[in-house]
Amino acid sequence: MKKNLNPLNSVGITSMLMGVLFLTFASCSKEESSSEDLSSTEVISATELKFSDETEMISEEITAIAEDIYAADEISTTSKANYHSDYLPECAIVTIELTDTTKNITLNFGEGCEMPNGNSVSGSVYLSYALDMEAASNTITLNLEDFVFNGVAVEGSASIVRVRSNENGNPQGMSEANFTSTWPDGNTTSYTGTRTREWIEGFGTGFWGDNVFLVTGKRTYVSRAGNEFVKEVITPLRREMSCRFIVTGVLEISRFGNTVSLDFGDGSCDAKGTLTYGDGTEQEIFLRRFRN
Repeated sequence: MKKNLNPLNSVGITSMLMGVLFLTFASCSKEESSSEDLSSTEVISATELKFSDETEMISEEITAIAEDIYAADEISTTSKANYHSDYLPECAIVTIELTDTTKNITLNFGEGCEMPNGNSVSGSVYLSYALDMEAASNTITLNLEDFVFNGVAVEGSASIVRVRSNENGNPQGMSEANFTSTWPDGNTTSYTGTRTREWIEGFGTGFWGDNVFLVTGKRTYVSRAGNEFVKEVITPLRREMSCRFIVTGVLEISRFGNTVSLDFGDGSCDAKGTLTYGDGTEQEIFLRRFRN
C-alpha cells in the first residue's frame, strides 16, 4: 500500500534543497570573487597588480621592437649612413619584402632568442609601413604569429603612428594596441588602449642601453578572473631601457568608480612602488616583472 507524503514534509524537503543550492552557489561565487582577493569596493590586489604590470610590459616590449626597427631604417635612409642598432639579437632572422609603396618585414625569433635586456622571445613579428622614410609621420602595422614572451603566449596587433619630431623635437610613437596574453597555467589577461612613447635620450647612438622614454596613455586591463581595470598615466612614466622597471611617474588604476594611484618612485632602478588609496593611506608594493 502506497503512503502519501505529508505536504509539510514535502515543503520542508524542497526548502532544504533550495537552501543547499543557495549555499553552493554562494560558495562558488565567493570563491570566484576572491580569486583576486577583491571585493566590490576594492580596486586591485597586490598579486593582480603584478600581473597587470607584466601584461603592460609585454605590450611595451613588443612595440619597442617595432619602433627600434623603424628608427634604424629611418636613420639609415635620411642620414645616408650605414646605421646599425644593437637592440635586435643576432639570432633573429629578418626577411624584407618591398612593394611599390610599402616595406614588409618579418622578424623570426625561431624557438627562442634572448633580447639584450634579458627577455626571451620566440615566434614571429610582422611589420609593415610606407617606404617614404622622410615623411613627418608614418604608420607601422604590427601583427604576431606564435609569439611567446618570457613563457607567456601573446596574440594581437598594434598600429603605431611614428612621428619624426614632436613639439619637443623628439621622435615618438603613438600606438593603439590590443594584446591577449596566456600564461603557462592557462590563465589569460588582456591589454587594450593607447600609449604615447617619447624618445627623450639615446636616439641615434645605436646603443640600446642609453635609450630613455617617457610614456603616457590610457588603457584597459582585463584580469585573469575577467575583472576590468582602467589605467591612466597622470605623470609621464620614465622608462630607462637599462632598467626593466619604470623609475618615475604616476599611474591611476580605477575599478567600480574607485581609484588608487601607483607612484613608481624617485628614479632608482628597483621594483618598489607606492600605492595610495582614496582615503590617503599608502602601501609599498613590489613589481617583479618576470624576474626576482
